[in-house]
Amino acid sequence: MSVFSAVADQSVCTPLPVLGRDVAVPLVTGGEVTYAALDYAASAPALQRVWDDVSAYAPYYGSVHRGAGYLSQLSTDLFENSRKTVAEFLGCRAEDQVIFTRSTTDSLNLLAAVLPADCQVFVFETEHHASLLPWRDARVTYLNAPRTPAQAVETLERALADRDPSSSSQLRSSRGGPTGPALVCVTGASNVTGELWPVKELAAVAHAHGARIVLDAAQLAPHHPVDIEELDVDWVAFSGHKLYAPFGSGVLAGRADWLQDAEPYLAGGGASRKVARRTDGGVDVEWHSTAARHEAGSPNVIGVYSIASACKALTEAGFDRLVAREQQLVTRIREGLAEVPQVKVLSLFGDDAPRVGVISFVVEGWNSSHFAAALSAEYGIGVRDGLFCAHPLVRTLLGSDPQDPGECGAPEAEPGERSLNAIRVSFGAGTPDEHIERFVRAVKELVNKGAQWTYRTEDGRCVPDRGAAQV
Repeated sequence: MSVFSAVADQSVCTPLPVLGRDVAVPLVTGGEVTYAALDYAASAPALQRVWDDVSAYAPYYGSVHRGAGYLSQLSTDLFENSRKTVAEFLGCRAEDQVIFTRSTTDSLNLLAAVLPADCQVFVFETEHHASLLPWRDARVTYLNAPRTPAQAVETLERALADRDPSSSSQLRSSRGGPTGPALVCVTGASNVTGELWPVKELAAVAHAHGARIVLDAAQLAPHHPVDIEELDVDWVAFSGHKLYAPFGSGVLAGRADWLQDAEPYLAGGGASRKVARRTDGGVDVEWHSTAARHEAGSPNVIGVYSIASACKALTEAGFDRLVAREQQLVTRIREGLAEVPQVKVLSLFGDDAPRVGVISFVVEGWNSSHFAAALSAEYGIGVRDGLFCAHPLVRTLLGSDPQDPGECGAPEAEPGERSLNAIRVSFGAGTPDEHIERFVRAVKELVNKGAQWTYRTEDGRCVPDRGAAQV
């Protein structure tokens, strides 16, 4: 079963220049080291190209769409051209809309707000909270975690085949479904395991049953080409801050009809075409039918332009070459971790599953927060620990009871005690080979020799005890 199209050109490129690549950080054991940013899945560093483009535009910043001055007109052109750039990056269809939001979370909450009446939503429990939680006001069905891509497709097939006709509506989906509108939400790449999901196959199943599908591409778009038309998804959502453009903007791109038929996500200036007082004292509003309908208020021009800049930079660098290099880094880390028996890498689909540069693991005998703190304090390596805003998935992967204690980023156990959390290392187009080698070496040294410093829990975080002596 295919997951995504194979990358044709396997030539390898060098890391793309990113901000912070030369930042030195202090070590608790003394001295400094160049910071190894291995938390790309949370927020990737800005590409130098993005920063340069934003800096060059900043003096010309102005209001968009309604300003008569030169800078306003220039900013409007830049804003709308950025929309075209994103549409090209995503392979949008001619009739698709590109709406700028604050983030993936904002994009999916926008889509949840425009669902037709009586829409039924299907979402796997393995989703990030951004795509797991927005649908709670709809008729939502949560699907159990699959253990293979084929099982994911089979699970969705059964769920859609078994859905009951709505008791209060005989609405028909434009895809031909007899039981009312339905939406499937699925990730493209897991923010916990990095594993690729069979999006194209899931889309085919959804459409065969008259449902639509939205792709959470937050972890996919920075690592792999995303083509709406090829994947045959109805919408794609992603965040700029994971796409090397951390300036507070996101994207929802796809079909326009549900978006045009619904009330604006936010009511305000920019979303309205005409507002008039009625004789009875009320207000009549005519809303835009374009993307502006859901972009009320003054838009984040800098954020939007930074996303467009990142899209251009990744495209020009050659996604095939970026993917090939990233896979070399994935292989190096997986091979390095496999040499440490105490390390367990978390996976839904197994060792052979294709994945992006996101790997989570636990270490026998270590609290994950303690391990992550030691990586930072003693080696200058930034990773993430916790449940990664995907609590049900991490609990499933760790084989825990749903009531076991543990919070995202706030483990309750003391250093050395077992707790419900894991460690995540993530990387991408700007990661140097040295950061990967340092990480592998650090894992081996911590497991074999232990930490060089003592640590304590402070405000739910494991931190070096600055008043303690070296171990």
